[in-house]
Amino acid sequence: MKSLADFLPLLEQPRRISISHHNNPDADATGSALALYHYLTMKGHTCVVFSPNEVPDYLDWMPGRENVMVFEEDTATSAARLNESEIHFSLDYNNYSRTKSMEQVLRDYKGITVLIDHHMFPDTCFEYGISLTSKSSTCEMIYDFIALAGDASMINMAIAECIYSGIMTDTGSFRFPGTTPNTHRIVASLLEVGLEPSRIHTALFDNYSENRLRFMGWLFAEKMQVFPEFHTAVIAVSEEELKRFNISTGDTEGIVNFPLSIKPVIFSIFITQRNQEFRMSFRSQGDFNVNEFARTWFEGGGHRNASGGRGAESIEATVNRLMEAVKMNENQLNICFRNM
Repeated sequence: MKSLADFLPLLEQPRRISISHHNNPDADATGSALALYHYLTMKGHTCVVFSPNEVPDYLDWMPGRENVMVFEEDTATSAARLNESEIHFSLDYNNYSRTKSMEQVLRDYKGITVLIDHHMFPDTCFEYGISLTSKSSTCEMIYDFIALAGDASMINMAIAECIYSGIMTDTGSFRFPGTTPNTHRIVASLLEVGLEPSRIHTALFDNYSENRLRFMGWLFAEKMQVFPEFHTAVIAVSEEELKRFNISTGDTEGIVNFPLSIKPVIFSIFITQRNQEFRMSFRSQGDFNVNEFARTWFEGGGHRNASGGRGAESIEATVNRLMEAVKMNENQLNICFRNM
């Protein structure tokens, strides 16, 4: 994979460019895609952003959100638009399988491919780009890309809001280990543009439905299981239970982090069922490596303290298999807890 510095000369003349992020987008995925969209459009390129599936409602406020094409809603038109582009940027994922419905179209794509991502083990199919795990977020990397091009002065309010959203959420409001001095320097530069952090925080965290709050109360009262001997908490929710509270995909964002506030818990697991597939979110504190746990047991991966996996059994069988894996890691969990 050739470097982004090698790629930049290809942007010296107007291009038709497409951008995609992973399925079930979060603020880093949508924020990085829209920040890059605004920047490239300002540079004179023709751009289109694709989301594999619906963008959660809590991200509707993002500047440029109305320009995102949802691939699943009109596959034929979206595929045609993507294939018309000369360059495709893949953001916040490093394997086409993470795009679900878009995977085959992306694998068949004949244009120039560019990767900007911060996850481990990138696929070798990309022509240009980088997958840098030391970065807090893909949004931080989009800032770096704009700066690499010598265009940091072009960052306006729309770009700043999109970049800040991804950095703030992927760092857990600047408390996760991936937060570096450079992360704070970037945020400082966004503040100089006029960014209002309190407004972005409100937009991201204070605009959910009443149903979500009632759902969360029910989750913690009725569904959360805490296993002090393993320093682990598990919440598993069926598709039927999600429908009972009229919960959409975005409504479950961030719930996995809450059990980590319980004193003995350093490993939190949140399982949801949708369309007969079980999606697992893993979060940890300290040295417990949930990326390794997810890759070993649940065909997943991600970051050291934040990863995901999947299963296709019943919810009971999924939880049983999960607890077998947790028990296999009991010694490591105890060591990590003592070292906290």
